[in-house]
Amino acid sequence: MNKGLEVARGKTKVLFEQPGQPDVLVVQALDSITAGDGARRHEIAGKGRIAAKTTARIFRLLNLCGLPTHYLSGGEDDDDNEMLVRRCSMIPLEVVVRGVAAGSLVRRKPGIARGSIIIPRMVEFFFKDDANHDPLIDPEDIVARGIASPAEIALMGEVARLTFEILAHAWRRRETLLVDLKVEFGRLVGGESRGTLVLADVIDNDAWRVWPQGREDLMLDKQVYRNLSEVTPADLDRVRENYEQVSEIVGTFPTMRPAMAALIADGENAVALLDPVMRALAQFGMQSLRRVVSTDLTPHFVVQVTQQLDASFSRLVYVASGPQLAAMLGAATAAPVFDATEFEADELALAIAKPLALDDTILFGRVLLVQANARSAVLHADAQLNAPGPAPNGTVA
Repeated sequence: MNKGLEVARGKTKVLFEQPGQPDVLVVQALDSITAGDGARRHEIAGKGRIAAKTTARIFRLLNLCGLPTHYLSGGEDDDDNEMLVRRCSMIPLEVVVRGVAAGSLVRRKPGIARGSIIIPRMVEFFFKDDANHDPLIDPEDIVARGIASPAEIALMGEVARLTFEILAHAWRRRETLLVDLKVEFGRLVGGESRGTLVLADVIDNDAWRVWPQGREDLMLDKQVYRNLSEVTPADLDRVRENYEQVSEIVGTFPTMRPAMAALIADGENAVALLDPVMRALAQFGMQSLRRVVSTDLTPHFVVQVTQQLDASFSRLVYVASGPQLAAMLGAATAAPVFDATEFEADELALAIAKPLALDDTILFGRVLLVQANARSAVLHADAQLNAPGPAPNGTVA
């Protein structure tokens, strides 16, 4: 990639300006691996390429799910370990989401059994300060030190949790347990979205713990390197192999499985009833098709259409315009059938998306985001309803 002046240099990456695009940076991953806040450091040939691929693939997945990230493009082999990102003012915090008790959590809280599942997920903030080993910091101190506002802290916690759940879903489908995850955030510095909080920095094999088959002894992440008492060339080769394996697995994450929602109208007059459902499904990126049949005039055609659709799509859900058609479809297919008259359009779209999301991480992430936005809308409405307003005498309450 065409690079300008160096902007910043970290332990494992370098940031450059993108000529002619002041709001875009080039991130170049290095071959370095470190532990103990940089006290241990080695070079692994090709690690930068692997780290860039892993990060790009994860950010592509998160972008497809609808989460706000700084990632634009790049990161594959022909990009020279580099990717393009939107320029951010980084917030000096590491946000850690814990789904399984491990690492420093067990040392700090010996009452929590190592390996136990943590529900609800635990979200912790650490102040980025290598000299003091990135100390734990509570939200009150974050606000008091002017690092972030209460609203930003809440948003970082929610987005970090959603990120964890999306990646945990992807890893579960590969029979691997995501133990914990570290992410960072920044505020966009330019454009119409200036000041918007987004996931930034990198998310690669240094940023999590992953245990295949739920077994810590099979770990594939950076902890293997941290645990070494002495580091030999053979050890570094093993670490590289782990990182390469993780990158290849992650490469399968940003893939949406084809699915179809068949919207079946019982007569021409019922077509309009299904239009809101089609629009609601679009928010999940789901494809839909419409057919018109008649349970009274062409009952055999109902069965024929059902058989054609069942033979054409491996992941299929039916939506009927009424109970009589829903019953007929239900008797003719093994696929799920919903009666559109029993739901609001948004509720029906969510009900359709959920079963399909079980084995589709992108759709799973979109379901989580829609649910999170719905919760946020309720809280926002309540806050507006109870916001201080003019008192009867004209003063502010």
